[in-house]
Amino acid sequence: MIRVLLADDQALVRAGFRLILDLEDDMEVVGEAGDGRDAVSLTRELEPDVVLMDVRMPEMDGIEATRRLARGGSRARVLVLTTFDADENVYEAMKAGASGFLLKDVPREQLVAGVRIVASGESLLAPTITRRLIEQFVRRPPPGLAVPSELEALSAREVQVLNLLARGLTNAEIAERLVVSATTAKTHVANILQKLRLRDRVQAVVLAYESGLVQPGEATTEQTSKRA
Repeated sequence: MIRVLLADDQALVRAGFRLILDLEDDMEVVGEAGDGRDAVSLTRELEPDVVLMDVRMPEMDGIEATRRLARGGSRARVLVLTTFDADENVYEAMKAGASGFLLKDVPREQLVAGVRIVASGESLLAPTITRRLIEQFVRRPPPGLAVPSELEALSAREVQVLNLLARGLTNAEIAERLVVSATTAKTHVANILQKLRLRDRVQAVVLAYESGLVQPGEATTEQTSKRA
């Protein structure tokens, strides 16, 4: 059962989300918060699997609430929901520790699918949004041949996997590109997150771009047909 906490300052919005999610056999809404402070408090108390987090809320906004949960070691995955398709919101949410980003007007089936994706440990971020925010908000060092210092703990293959991960490829797609098994690809991703002390794939994407490993629009820099 996926336990969900709703955080939004509008009671009608929370009621709508509750109605949608409670219809699913594998989901349960365990609580509601009307502002960021309550969201942090209730998440710590109720330990949900996923928090649907609004950005614009009184007392404390959703991005700061997300940041506090991540810093506090909460295992809850945050799926940010907003009516504002503003790039800075996406980037700040990613930096804060959110595992996904959706607009509130997404179809019902996309909302439900998004909760399941985030609950499973995957990230949820539209590639077009990623591209825009990278181009506008991430300050990147000049590209070079050397592996960025932040990534020196990784093996050559793990750097290669991170490069593909940052371009939005799933584990299955990474496996296909590298001609390895899906299990091997998943292991590489898990090792990357552990070595770099990252919460999830979203933070790995941010680091890959901020370190200069990946540049917007460039082709992959390594041959990816060799076996691990």
